[in-house]
Amino acid sequence: MDKRLFLHSVAGAALVLAASQAAAQNTPFKIGLILPMTGQSASTGRQIEAAARLYMAQNGDTVAGRKIELVVKDDTGLPDVTKRIAQELVVNEKVGVLAGFGLTPLALATAPIATQSRTPEVVMAAATSSITEASPFIIRSSFTLPQVTVSMADWAPKNGIKKVVTLVSDYGPGIDAEKFFKERFTFNGGQVVDALRVPLRNPDFAPFLQKVRDEKPDALFVFVPSGAGAAVMKQFLERGMDKAGIRLIGTGDVTDDDQLNDMGDGALGVVTAHHYSTDHDSALNKQFVAAFKKANPGMRPNFMAVGGYDGMRVIYQALKATNGKGDGPALLAAMKGQIFESPRGQVFIDAQTRDIVQNVYLRKVEKKNGELYNVEFDVLKDVKDPGKNR
Repeated sequence: MDKRLFLHSVAGAALVLAASQAAAQNTPFKIGLILPMTGQSASTGRQIEAAARLYMAQNGDTVAGRKIELVVKDDTGLPDVTKRIAQELVVNEKVGVLAGFGLTPLALATAPIATQSRTPEVVMAAATSSITEASPFIIRSSFTLPQVTVSMADWAPKNGIKKVVTLVSDYGPGIDAEKFFKERFTFNGGQVVDALRVPLRNPDFAPFLQKVRDEKPDALFVFVPSGAGAAVMKQFLERGMDKAGIRLIGTGDVTDDDQLNDMGDGALGVVTAHHYSTDHDSALNKQFVAAFKKANPGMRPNFMAVGGYDGMRVIYQALKATNGKGDGPALLAAMKGQIFESPRGQVFIDAQTRDIVQNVYLRKVEKKNGELYNVEFDVLKDVKDPGKNR
């Protein structure tokens, strides 16, 4: 009798477990997309949300039997708001993944919540090297500033640029860009004659640019976050710095594809290093750009869009690999090591660093069919984040 009761109890427990697993499989899998939809970085939020929704439209809203639900929240670009939203999404919405994060402080504010709740945090935009070290649950689908900065510091001295002033936004990615550019450029025989930092919020570039003009370097190296490049370009041209023989170089944030046409012909010839251009010549990218423009009239996909698009791919494939269970640690394990063709080219999620390994392209602004594009003219293959090699 005891044995029979024991077997009944085991069978009952198994049924309860199976029922709970079935219930979990029948509940939607929620992705909490935290983005700056208003405020200074609103263009970043618009690009990433548009790309995430495009990915879902192309790949369906059901994965391994789970209905995918995108829960979009506006953090207005403020870390305290991001943290509160992340807590609410984990506790109340029971999201399986936290994603988005338009700026470094926003990604870092969420890191402790990702760790405590064992929820993967997919960083689709923020680019400071150290972000993935803030939590073992962070995966990045965007890029890092050292990846693209070092490539520019290698190109510049080979092309007649010996003296440079750096101008960066004064926060994590900007400090990364300033540091890694100076180290590599100096190593290559160049000289950084001044290093200027502009406030992140409500920046006024004018006094800094006047100082650069007075110093007369061969070039000005610039990093500003997505959305701020147009202001830099406008004031650079207004001060006649191009006519004074000062070249403008930088990371691709400066000649953001989403804003490039509004910058006018003064942007022609500007050279930048970055991991994605709307003009990237591949069949997959041409399909991506056409679909994005059709779904979002008046918008051109930029590097933020590709970070969001690929981030959704990483989530979908991980959910598929775990048969829809959605368990945090299992999802994280399935995200590590993914290798796939992106609209930007071949990419790889490094299992050790949880950071993205990708090509970095040197590009020059040119006019094609009446529009301005970042046209790639050289490539560095499979670039790891130099910030992790220390």
